[in-house]
Amino acid sequence: MVRHEDGAPDLLYIDLHLVNEVTSPQAFEGLRISGRTVRRPDLTLAMEDHNIPTVGLDKPISDPVSARQIQALRENCEQFGIRLFNMGDKEQGIVHVVGPQLGLTQPGMTIVCGDSHTSTHGAFGALAFGIGTSEAEHVLATQTLSAKPFKTMAVNIDGDLAPGVGSKDVILALIAQIGTGGGQGYVLEYRGSAVEKMSMEARMTMCNMSIEAGARAGLIAPDRTTLHYLHGRDHAPAGDKWEEAAAHWLSLASDADAVYDAEIHLDAAAISPFVTWGTNPAQGVPVSSAVPFPDDFTDEKEQAAAERALTYMGLIPGTPMKSIPVDSVFLGSCTNGRIEDLRAAADVLRGRQVKEGLRMLVVPGSMRVKAQAEVEGLDRIFKAAGAEWRFAGCSMCLGMNPDQVGPGQRCASTSNRNFEGRQGQGSRTHLVSPVVAAATAVRGTLSTPADLK
Repeated sequence: MVRHEDGAPDLLYIDLHLVNEVTSPQAFEGLRISGRTVRRPDLTLAMEDHNIPTVGLDKPISDPVSARQIQALRENCEQFGIRLFNMGDKEQGIVHVVGPQLGLTQPGMTIVCGDSHTSTHGAFGALAFGIGTSEAEHVLATQTLSAKPFKTMAVNIDGDLAPGVGSKDVILALIAQIGTGGGQGYVLEYRGSAVEKMSMEARMTMCNMSIEAGARAGLIAPDRTTLHYLHGRDHAPAGDKWEEAAAHWLSLASDADAVYDAEIHLDAAAISPFVTWGTNPAQGVPVSSAVPFPDDFTDEKEQAAAERALTYMGLIPGTPMKSIPVDSVFLGSCTNGRIEDLRAAADVLRGRQVKEGLRMLVVPGSMRVKAQAEVEGLDRIFKAAGAEWRFAGCSMCLGMNPDQVGPGQRCASTSNRNFEGRQGQGSRTHLVSPVVAAATAVRGTLSTPADLK
């Protein structure tokens, strides 16, 4: 806390500012106009991720808008002395994958980026959230940010997840329960026995999609799992500093008698593989169920939204989800593009084939993830199954690059948003977990691994 005044927003110090090519040009231009410099370039990290292609990295970027955005980022980073991970760099990737894997993301930090899924970093007990262009300029110039205190929501997830059910299913089930506005104004704290058993990569997936519930951020208290993940990372403390940092991080957990503004409870054992049927992440159901009828919703606005979504998605109410065919499958993004996600999908695809005529893209979340996957032979499993193995980037998550879903085509995607046109104009998106994506690629219709047996 830099400054606190009653009745006014607080001024927070920012420990890490992440920058990409999409939201930063105007912020840097604002610095130039005002004659300012970047206050702490050593606490600023830039990444090319949204607009870059995932093939042909040795060739010029074909899209002129994307090419201009990438060039602007390179020029801005050179002028202001900011470390940039560009295409072809061994550490390049989606910024929300690279930050944690390098140990730059640490418990207790404040982390911001001009990207809503900055909440990913909250899995480490960091206060991490997306900011707008004017806010990014303020952070660049001052290394501080004005913010009002958030409300707090405890999301208690207890019990054991069934085989084939992962954190992607948990967060989709939560959003389906509370809606896309259920977390508005809150920071969600995920806790409970099911969360304690999750890996860091699984936790990152949940925190990543807190934004889809309308929340400002999501976080999880640091524990031994957090320490195990961070130990030995490039930018993590070492030696005596490690012991000191670890003790401090473990002290950050919420008090046992902490009071929250709201609480939600989920029974982990009751959650099954999930899939979205509509055009927002709350419009989701278990894969084993059917497309809902608009009349299933009691709220008139939800009924109208369901009718619009069904029309756009080209779905008939009552249709079993497992009978819905897809044209493409996307495995990747800052939600599910980590090594653990690729391993899970590869286990399903091993010895099987992607259905003829279906396109599957596998895009690692970072070049380091790509290299690790190739050491483990995961790339060979994907290619043998008929999937396309790509370089790192945001790829088909948002269609700001050549990896897009065509008009009217249907995609099972491990990304985080299924808005109209999100993956390309007229595209239809079903959000799923990595193992559901892999099973869907084999059968050609929305499926779970259990359906392959």
